Amino acid sequence: MKAEYDFSKMKSRKNPYASKLKKQVTIRMGEDVIEYFKAMAEETGIPYQSLINLYLRDCVAKNRKVNINWLKRA
Repeated sequence: MKAEYDFSKMKSRKNPYASKLKKQVTIRMGEDVIEYFKAMAEETGIPYQSLINLYLRDCVAKNRKVNINWLKRA
């Protein structure tokens, strides 16, 4: 191995995995939801944010829709 390498002549290229990278967002969630995933994180050893991402990814894969029936006011 060389003591030093010259990277000045290297050409840059786009990251081929850039489309797969995660994007940071700010989202408001109920404390009960956060506690649920934090408890699951303790059981599984997977960070709770990753668990939330996995759950949402599963919803996308299965094309799940939220069933919201709002009460109509008279």
